[in-house]
Amino acid sequence: MGGRVDVGHGRKQLEGLRVARRLTAALTQGLTPRARVARDQLGWLNEASVRIGTTLDLLTTSQELADFAVPRLADGAAVDLLESVLQGEEGERPSGSGRSVKRAMAVASIDGLAEQLEPDKVGEISAPRERETYFSRAMATGRPVLVSRIGPREYGRVAPTDSAADKLRQAGVHSYLMVPLIARGVLLGAADFVRVGSRPGFTEADLALATQLASKAAVYVDNARLYGREREHVARLQRNLLPHATPRTPGLGVTSRYTPTADPLGVGGDWFDVAPLPGGRTALVVGDVMSHGLAAAATTGVLRAVTRTLLALDMTPERMLARLDLAARDLAEDQVATCLCAVYDPADASYTLVSAGHPPPLLVTADGSASYVDVPVGAPIGAGVIPYDSRRVTVPPGSRLVLYTDGLIKSRTEDIDVQLARLRSRASGMGPAELDACALSDLAPDGDARFDEAVMLVAATRGPLAGADLCLWDLPANGSAAGAARKLVREQLDIWHLGDLADVTELVVSELVGNALRYGGAPGNLRLLLHDRLVVEVSDTGPDLPRIQHTSLDDEGGRGLQLINMLCRRWGSCRTPTGKIVWAEQDIR
Repeated sequence: MGGRVDVGHGRKQLEGLRVARRLTAALTQGLTPRARVARDQLGWLNEASVRIGTTLDLLTTSQELADFAVPRLADGAAVDLLESVLQGEEGERPSGSGRSVKRAMAVASIDGLAEQLEPDKVGEISAPRERETYFSRAMATGRPVLVSRIGPREYGRVAPTDSAADKLRQAGVHSYLMVPLIARGVLLGAADFVRVGSRPGFTEADLALATQLASKAAVYVDNARLYGREREHVARLQRNLLPHATPRTPGLGVTSRYTPTADPLGVGGDWFDVAPLPGGRTALVVGDVMSHGLAAAATTGVLRAVTRTLLALDMTPERMLARLDLAARDLAEDQVATCLCAVYDPADASYTLVSAGHPPPLLVTADGSASYVDVPVGAPIGAGVIPYDSRRVTVPPGSRLVLYTDGLIKSRTEDIDVQLARLRSRASGMGPAELDACALSDLAPDGDARFDEAVMLVAATRGPLAGADLCLWDLPANGSAAGAARKLVREQLDIWHLGDLADVTELVVSELVGNALRYGGAPGNLRLLLHDRLVVEVSDTGPDLPRIQHTSLDDEGGRGLQLINMLCRRWGSCRTPTGKIVWAEQDIR
């Protein structure tokens, strides 16, 4: 039966344990005292395999070694590692003078001894001393040092300074043992041990025991070193794949922050981008690859590069994500990622948002109220489920749109709704300066150490541009549109004191309006934006995007876009829900 307890089986287990204990006791009684000591030492060393190296953290592993040695082997223990090892280098070979820079990693002692000795604090760096010490000898030769009874003149070789030597004498330290930490032929550092009071001094047997312990521990320290170095390489790669500076964008102030995880296993995968688009628009993108490590970091670089390429083609956000999904399917690693894209238009202070399985953006208004923007959630990138739907929202001046990855809110103990509610509550209680500073640590879940990396992007809107920055006009839907557009452009350029650009700009706007009349049904709006460059836009309802054509000497038309291509820095077109926009951009001399 499902709930029945097998009492007979439990009795058999207890009886087996009793038999094993009686057999062990019988075997023990037949051992000589020396054999019993050897057995105890072997058991102690076997226990070290369980107690040391429980993590891949250098500090933790070093402290586990020191703690394990006290009081079984020594009254005090300290572990020092070479600074070169901590900096990710390959370590050193036992040779030379042994005058290497070391860093204190761990200290352990019986009650009261550490206060008397005042050893180097964990994390302190000790530069090499001019006089020879037992540490420098061990680093030079790679051999352990045993001082069974410290003589009056030997304290200066045990301690690096005269004051430290005096403290050793006063504390009653009488025996010293130092063992280098060597793994795979690489010198990593050393562990030194002391005994005090009436306890017998170290013997050759203690030296052999400490050497075996150090040999085991050195492997764990080296594993932690190699893992830490790999993690640092991945973290450095991840940071290098992210934007190093945020471009200036019309009507929008953008700040960002990337925070790596406290967990070494969580590095790699989160990314963001800020891309200026034609017409003064700005694309904000955040993404999260659903894995970690080097493969995730590499996928991050690929997805960001593809995203920037697609945005440069002036695609709408939903088409961009669909194309990104197709590109992600071709990745050898078969990676899946969430992504959120928001395109800001300064003409009307609006965002067009599209989500591929990503957490919702948070909108914080100027009065401090915060709410999540309801964006249609599509399938993650790489899942192969398209298309995506967009949502367009207009935000008031002074608002801040917060985009983030799930590492900002992730918790092992709480539901996602609780985490989102906490994020909204904390964001509403923060001032604009705090939000703009992307205070990620202030938004972390209560009592949780961050176990996943996080990206936060804050976009502060300055309201719709008008007057000196951007002008928007409706054009007549007939042949007078070109003349009206030239007149509007010249007058505005005079106001901006850019009359030297008027001739070229008039020619450009005439060609754009002419194309709209001929191929787009009729021109819609004319937009003139002054930012780092001068941008002219004309919209229409035609479905076909323009392209430069090959023309012969006998052709009467088809050269308009060729002229624009020669006169402007760049030009392009993009589809809209009602048609398309054709734009051209000039440098401001």
